[in-house]
Amino acid sequence: MKVLWPAFLAAMLAEGCFFALFDPREALHVGDITLSPMAAYTIGFFFFWTFCALASVLTYYLVVVPDDPHPPF
Repeated sequence: MKVLWPAFLAAMLAEGCFFALFDPREALHVGDITLSPMAAYTIGFFFFWTFCALASVLTYYLVVVPDDPHPPF
């Protein structure tokens, strides 16, 4: 839960900023793929949530790792 909630909030912000600039109805005319705008919003949100969760996991790992007696740097 320490990782997923911050990632969820960051994904909401990222999705809001991204779809404020790009209209999914215009982007869906590329290729033979036909998606509704709601499907595009959903796929975009889960993409942003996954990316933000990976960033949160990395941050959590870097903060919580115990002190190493021989650090690499």
